[in-house]
Amino acid sequence: MEHIVFGIASNQKSWPKRKEYVKLWWKPGQMRGCVFLDSMSPDVTSTDDDNTTLPPVCISEDTSRFHYTYRGGLRSAIRVARVVLETLALNHSNVRWYVFGDDDTVFFPHNLAKTLSKYDHRLWYYIGAGSEIYEQNRLFGFGMAFGGAGFAISHPLAKVLAKVFDSCIERYPHLYGSDSRVYSCLTELGVGLTREPGFHQFDVRGDTFGLLAVHPLTPLVSLHHIDHMDPIFPKMTTIKALEHLLHAANVDPERILQQTVCYDHWFAWTISISWGYAVQVYNKHIHLPDVLPVQETFRQWKKGNVLAGVYTFNTRKFHPDPCHRPTIFFLDSVSSGKHGIKSFYKKSRENCTIYMGSPRKLEKIRVSTKKLDLNYKQAPRRHCCDVLPSTSGKLLDIAIRECSEDELIYMHA
Repeated sequence: MEHIVFGIASNQKSWPKRKEYVKLWWKPGQMRGCVFLDSMSPDVTSTDDDNTTLPPVCISEDTSRFHYTYRGGLRSAIRVARVVLETLALNHSNVRWYVFGDDDTVFFPHNLAKTLSKYDHRLWYYIGAGSEIYEQNRLFGFGMAFGGAGFAISHPLAKVLAKVFDSCIERYPHLYGSDSRVYSCLTELGVGLTREPGFHQFDVRGDTFGLLAVHPLTPLVSLHHIDHMDPIFPKMTTIKALEHLLHAANVDPERILQQTVCYDHWFAWTISISWGYAVQVYNKHIHLPDVLPVQETFRQWKKGNVLAGVYTFNTRKFHPDPCHRPTIFFLDSVSSGKHGIKSFYKKSRENCTIYMGSPRKLEKIRVSTKKLDLNYKQAPRRHCCDVLPSTSGKLLDIAIRECSEDELIYMHA
């Protein structure tokens, strides 16, 4: 983390609330960077706690000399775009990467550093991800890193970009957002986007369970649009729910949300584990490729255009009747010891009373793992898991492990 400098875009109106999101992941003394505001108002007061748990506040430079012509847009996009330039102007030493995000971007620091470590910071890199929505990508660019998901620029590229940035954005007054301006100027430099699917724009609303339960085979780097999401754990506030997830991430950062699927051939159950978040138990056999599509638990980002509901991943419907859904168990606790990591998941109390057969008789699931250390010299591979003998009809024991060389994930007879 000591080689990364952050530039976080905010404003005087949103910062008093959204600073609580930044507190979740910011590590004082280990991280460098600034939160850029348009001005310092009486509402933006720093307590002693803020000074020890948040990045310093910087006031953005005046941008009135730049033209902005996008009808209905916000000219603050120019100020936010120039966070790239102004972060570099902080003149930090020994920097390898500059990382940019919004005040409602939640980073997972270990995984961010691990992901960037794959690349040679001495070369030019522009790293990030697009939107989950086809239409958003079509409008703003399939080759653009969406700013809310966060994106990274290597130090030598950032130095060159800063030299030409102001003259470049003069040619783009017609663009809507800040990320479009950064993308356009990097494109003029001849640099394309290096995609990392662990960055998440999260252009969806409401219940994001379906997305979180089926994460790509890559470390979780960021979440975004926290204000538009329901709390990710039941009976918790948004902040408490994110703290709960981050606690698990601190125990085993590279495994957080990694999906493992195994089968209980005795009961013909299909079990999908999103480690550190939730376990789903289906009371029937489902082939692995049919488990992986994202359940549409969420709402569209925008209404209207049919393309607004077309996603960049495969989806499946979320059954409206809880009795026809898998039984869901949410993370209760996680601990690490000399024999590995144990995580416990408690059954979610859904309104289903007409069917009380298995697996709804289960109350808790215990998952045993070893700490995950990904090897980027080979393609990622999903882990396997085994259902272990249990002495209780209310507890299900599962062990996650590496698959053997020719092992297939399917329902064994």
